Amino acid sequence: MKTIKVLGSGCANCKTTAKIIEEVAAEKGVAVKVEKVEDIAAIMGYGVMSTPGVVIDEKVVHAGGVPDRKAVEGWLSA
Repeated sequence: MKTIKVLGSGCANCKTTAKIIEEVAAEKGVAVKVEKVEDIAAIMGYGVMSTPGVVIDEKVVHAGGVPDRKAVEGWLSA
């Protein structure tokens, strides 16, 4: 199971990002645990300056803006 963290303040883009990740994971049959991280200090700890950010297995894979489905598919297949 992949642990995926969506970093952000809980804004609409952060919620959309989490939803896209969950949808793509379900379509691909990949087990994921999506966590929302809203603590600013924790977000800064990953070096993410623009949200939403996405962290997979403690590695930052995206920051700033909603990722497209193709990008998410790539992360989940890696």
